[in-house]
Amino acid sequence: MTTPVMIIGAGLGGLTLARVLHVHGIPATVYEAEPAPDSRRQGGLLDIHPHNGQAALEAAGLIEEFRKLILPGREAYRIMDRAGNVLLDLPDVGTGERPEIPRGVLRQMLLDSLPAGTVRWGHKVTSVKALGDGRHRVNFADSTTVVADLLIGADGAWSRVRPLLSKATPEYFGVCSVETFLFDAETRHPASSKAVGAGSLFALAPGRGLLAHREGGGTLHTYAQLKKPQDWFTDFDTTDAAALTARVMKEFDGWAPALTALITDSDTPPALRPVFTLPAGHRWDRVPGVTLLGDAAHLRAPNGEGANLAMLDGAELGRALAAHPGDTETALTTHEHAMFTRAAAVEADDDGIYTTMIDDHAPHSLLALMTGAGPAV
Repeated sequence: MTTPVMIIGAGLGGLTLARVLHVHGIPATVYEAEPAPDSRRQGGLLDIHPHNGQAALEAAGLIEEFRKLILPGREAYRIMDRAGNVLLDLPDVGTGERPEIPRGVLRQMLLDSLPAGTVRWGHKVTSVKALGDGRHRVNFADSTTVVADLLIGADGAWSRVRPLLSKATPEYFGVCSVETFLFDAETRHPASSKAVGAGSLFALAPGRGLLAHREGGGTLHTYAQLKKPQDWFTDFDTTDAAALTARVMKEFDGWAPALTALITDSDTPPALRPVFTLPAGHRWDRVPGVTLLGDAAHLRAPNGEGANLAMLDGAELGRALAAHPGDTETALTTHEHAMFTRAAAVEADDDGIYTTMIDDHAPHSLLALMTGAGPAV
């Protein structure tokens, strides 16, 4: 079987690309390893920025639909210390430009905007081989094979497409997170609900912190962030919920009970999320018939830009392909040059907020950053 445009990965970047191509009358097929769109949770809240994420949704013709789905009041931010003292409380006054939306809701909106059958679920890539003349054969775990005239890797950190273009592999960043959820928090977990507030909570100390978001339906979504070497989580079974919770809680001994309950009272098993990155400035020479976007191309530590950049990558690649019918290589060259430039600009402007949150001066480093008070010392 041969497909003209083949996208690997039904994340936000790949789906935005498929949607923009559809808007321009260019058919594409998306292959996704997950068996169904609802087979797993799709992460937490995303703040969608005007200059990239919202611009991508404009190109996709979905900006008005997006505005119907944002969660009002979530652009509120609170900083606490380990004792639960509130150091900064910024309410959402309705003038923010970065509205919040659950990742799963945004993804479903994109899925609903595509023709039926665009996404082929349950297709896990096992290998990819160049055939020459810009064509590639993709092999799947179910023993099926598809040949692509144009192959786009939108398949995230551990991309199976990336080795066609680059020898780079993700490296551990030195920080890991443990993800938990509290449901119906106002009723079942009132103290934690009050601590988190209306939007996002940053409860921080040197080397560790709790980042919690208030999602829809009274859900509190928390990441316990820890600055740890990789062997901290490789010497025991991290799928053992009790063992993982106990190890995490040793790091938060003595913290306010309303904060530690975000971990100990989780309504779901805790999930370990180590942070990996690609080398800064990652790029490659042009290879006919294949390219990357999003985390497959420029994986960084969470900085609020990853999903936004992936969506803009997808939208701009779609527009480049539409602008150069019959000249795929010019479109891909245009896409990669612009994407490399965007990624480099984000890296250069990155204030290191992820590490700032848990540096040696936490929580005062983040407090200084958010209030413009200058560096903490």
